[in-house]
Amino acid sequence: MGRNRSDNQRNHIDLRALFTAHQEQLLSRLRTAKGVVSHPTARGDTAELDWIGMLRDFLPSRYQVTKAFVIDASGAMSRQIDIVIHDRHFSPLLFNREGAVYLPAESVYAVFEVKSTLRTEHIAYAGGIAASVRRLRRTSISVPYAGGTYRPRKPFWILGGIVALDAMWKGSLKRPLEQRLGRLARDQRLDLGCVVERGGFEITYAKGSQATVALSQPDLSVSYFVLRLITKLQGLATVPAIDIDAYLKTGLGGAHRSNES
Repeated sequence: MGRNRSDNQRNHIDLRALFTAHQEQLLSRLRTAKGVVSHPTARGDTAELDWIGMLRDFLPSRYQVTKAFVIDASGAMSRQIDIVIHDRHFSPLLFNREGAVYLPAESVYAVFEVKSTLRTEHIAYAGGIAASVRRLRRTSISVPYAGGTYRPRKPFWILGGIVALDAMWKGSLKRPLEQRLGRLARDQRLDLGCVVERGGFEITYAKGSQATVALSQPDLSVSYFVLRLITKLQGLATVPAIDIDAYLKTGLGGAHRSNES
């Protein structure tokens, strides 16, 4: 019996310690960028890379993480987005021009804005970012497989959120977040967020615009955020398969159609 208990102890891992250690790594990088990098644009770029790197480490490999613009087959374009979580299997198109990345709207699972200190105006801005992507037109075509054909998938709700090192409000974040999130229009709603030093949070909305925030403990803010993000991504399943011909018709004008005739 004593040997079994000893074996169990040796085979036991403290998950909380693992989560906390991972958070401390990100926190250290973000604090260093804030304290050492003086230029605000450069500091913001550093923070974005830290968050992108962390998400690439944590998320399953099917999800790509990039700073990008999002476009649709008509040529409409979102604002530039700090973090885009996207697919490269069913929506393989990715354009890179002069260092800027352009992703098709069909490929997008989630978009996040990155800030150093979260403020009231940032929530409205992040909501606008999310809305600018959700309003784009997404195509969807059938997908053949060995046993037949999957029907075109209806585009899902693209996740939106915001991440930061700290926040301007003192005390608990729950009430100030709920008040400000409740002011967003439906297509601007945010689903997830993280203030590393204060807590990760998930938002649900009742009828009307009432927002309810579930807030984690500060020492588990990043782990809570990432695990809730993974859960929501799993719920979305797979992005719709892109209709590449729709992009060709816009990008090549009549040339694509004439070559087919």
